[in-house]
Amino acid sequence: MSKSINRRRFLQTASSAGALAAATLGASQSALAAPAKKFQKGISPFPLCLNTSTIRPASLKDKIKVAADAGYDAIELWMNDLEEYEKAGGNVKDLGKEIKDRGLFVPDCIGLWDDMPPTEEEFKASLPATRNRMRLAADAGSQHVAALPLHRDLLNMGRKDFNIICAMEFVSLFNTIPRLGQACAIAIDANDKDACIVADTFHLHNGGSGFEGIRHLNGSLIAVFHWSDVGPEPAPGNMHDGDRIYPGDGILPLKSAIQQLAEINYTGCLSLELFNAKHYEIAKTDPLQIAKTGLEKMRACVQSALG
Repeated sequence: MSKSINRRRFLQTASSAGALAAATLGASQSALAAPAKKFQKGISPFPLCLNTSTIRPASLKDKIKVAADAGYDAIELWMNDLEEYEKAGGNVKDLGKEIKDRGLFVPDCIGLWDDMPPTEEEFKASLPATRNRMRLAADAGSQHVAALPLHRDLLNMGRKDFNIICAMEFVSLFNTIPRLGQACAIAIDANDKDACIVADTFHLHNGGSGFEGIRHLNGSLIAVFHWSDVGPEPAPGNMHDGDRIYPGDGILPLKSAIQQLAEINYTGCLSLELFNAKHYEIAKTDPLQIAKTGLEKMRACVQSALG
């Protein structure tokens, strides 16, 4: 790692510059043509993706089968599933081939945990685990791996050694980087053409960023957009992942968000990410029911916004 970069100063500066960075990204978005509706039989300009957290009680192999049988375009994987699968003797490269054979692709894998500890020594000590997770994500055929947070060294390592792009994920449940503007600033200050973020409707609401900032971005800055809704309570700042509900069943301005994404020429996935305990009870025996209902809600959301 370059000694010229102080990790703490980098994150502090990026956080304070978030709002300014977000406002400078997309100067003339109205001139961009709306993306073509290539997915879901002409309904959506965005691939619709199943984040496997949505049916967490199912096995990894069942999650892949359910995503394909339900009719999703893509599947977003979790690192713990891949680690457990390989530990049990599974071949992750073969798993990636199965995903592709079922007509799916993997836009992102979640994620690189503890990838930016506060000291140089701790960072170096964390690299073997980080590299192994990058390798697993790449073996599964993933285009990105979510990083908390992002650093140019991780970008360089992932691209050079594993042909995978690290994407900065902001999380409203953590105090470190809870907001959209902060994530954008960190991505920009990575000074890398492939720098990008993972956005999330839940975290936009719970973290206080709101949704109007989407229009100021360039679509290529967003690797994946996690998609869910919430009810009116608890208040923003007091929510937990379990408060997520199906898109369209709550109060979030998802129609406006989709219209803004079309305006900025975003062409990545909308990925259904839920952690709903009631859904998990159903998913123990019938994960396909949850996946199908989620896809119907996603499709209705896109159709309502774009016609």
